Amino acid sequence: MKGELLPICALRMYSFMGGGLFCAGVGNILLIVSTATDYWMQYRHSGNYMHQGLWRYCVTGKCYSHTDSIAYWDATRAFMILSLLACFIGIIIGILAFIHYSSFERFDKTFAAGILFFISCIFVLLAMAVYTGVTVNYYGKRYGNWRFSWSYITGWVAVVLTFFSGIFYMCAYRMHECPRNTSPH
Repeated sequence: MKGELLPICALRMYSFMGGGLFCAGVGNILLIVSTATDYWMQYRHSGNYMHQGLWRYCVTGKCYSHTDSIAYWDATRAFMILSLLACFIGIIIGILAFIHYSSFERFDKTFAAGILFFISCIFVLLAMAVYTGVTVNYYGKRYGNWRFSWSYITGWVAVVLTFFSGIFYMCAYRMHECPRNTSPH
């Protein structure tokens, strides 16, 4: 009976890890795209179409760097970069767990990767919440013709993907414990 459970548990564990790595990989790409692009918000001002990101704003085809150090931009940038780093490190540790690299015996890489993906999710969620709250309160009251754009939406998709990466890796961690829990009495 134990011999039958071990392959099933291992198959489930690797399925969860594969799903987690897929979500984390796509999520990390979306975090990079969202952080680097200039389409967090679009609006019309004085008859001109404008869009802006975390680093630049663009007016009639010309882009300029944000020269002011505005707290909500700085906070959003910092949280997005921290999210990228946590997700990237989680992917590396997740790959090491997947291939059974065992340089640290007491360090459970599956669990660590899951925690890093949740940390990444929290950071990107904080970034999106800060940006959303300030943008809605500021631009919503001053400009009638504005909207969030695709870079911003990509950030919210990254929230979901990093969250599910964490869920998948925690499920893989539970499957990793499966053989230990099936010992005969």
